[in-house]
Amino acid sequence: MKAIVCSEPGRLELIDMPAPGALGPGQIRLKISHIGICGTDYHIFEGKHPFLEYPRVMGHEISAHVAETAPGSMLRAGDLVIVNPYLSCGTCIACRKGKPNCCTRIKVLGVHTDGAFCEEIVIPEANAYPAGNLTPEQAATVEFLAIGAHAVRRSGSGEGAHALVIGAGPIGLGTALFARIAGYAVTIMDVSAERLGVARDRFAFESSLLAGDEAFSGGMVLTGNEGFDTVFDATGNARSMNAALPFVAHGGMLVFVSVVKDDIAFADPEFHKREMSIIGSRNALKADFLHVAASIASGAIDTSKLITHRTSLAASITDLPRWAHEKHGLIKAVISV
Repeated sequence: MKAIVCSEPGRLELIDMPAPGALGPGQIRLKISHIGICGTDYHIFEGKHPFLEYPRVMGHEISAHVAETAPGSMLRAGDLVIVNPYLSCGTCIACRKGKPNCCTRIKVLGVHTDGAFCEEIVIPEANAYPAGNLTPEQAATVEFLAIGAHAVRRSGSGEGAHALVIGAGPIGLGTALFARIAGYAVTIMDVSAERLGVARDRFAFESSLLAGDEAFSGGMVLTGNEGFDTVFDATGNARSMNAALPFVAHGGMLVFVSVVKDDIAFADPEFHKREMSIIGSRNALKADFLHVAASIASGAIDTSKLITHRTSLAASITDLPRWAHEKHGLIKAVISV
């Protein structure tokens, strides 16, 4: 089968590789339909991902059609499914607590093990969710939106809470969209006036802050000088994450949605006087995938406003490296296999 492999940072190759072998117990074979290109994929290409070994077939934002099932399967050949790419062990402390998204032995497709920049994959059936009435392209957006949906659910803030989402990239926009669905009053902050304009014009986020010297005072004006009940940092930038704490209200919460290689540091007096919470949000759970799929199906999320670029498996060899640097107008790129 055809596959795109990142053999080393900065190098993509279109190769022929063996198709997956026979199914094991509880597994299904999938024919890939569409794959979203994630910030993680760009980081892998650029050599910036902290949990990766090369060579790697990337791709974890997946929609696919069932090609083969094991006896007793609840799925049928031809069914369109959404893939949960987080392969968990099922027995570690996190899994026993119902948190397979942070399994101690987790293998994320396209990161710790080969993913879906190819024609076929074999995965546990438990990681495939029926796509219902979603189109294949819509189904390929569910995973990245589930990251933001999970972060919002982790925050646990009540309806009407003032929320600041730092970073207006795809993950930040997804977080902001699901914060709004949860009833939060959402403000978006970014270093780019262009991205803030996209958030306003495409997604009707009228409240925004341009990151810089005036951002903190602007945030205080927006919140009656009290700060934000919940701050989500979706930048994947250590400097931004370090600078996020002052925006949090007393008794509030800071949610780190992205992961970076760097250390994060903060002033302990500022942390303690707020009696604030700092939490990490990693990946997503089945409930988040289902929430996202239902939100797309209901029209609460319009994926046509999120998907801005399209390509094929073969063309992604040149398109992905270009899009890693040419961000103008780019929200989400999707590969059609």
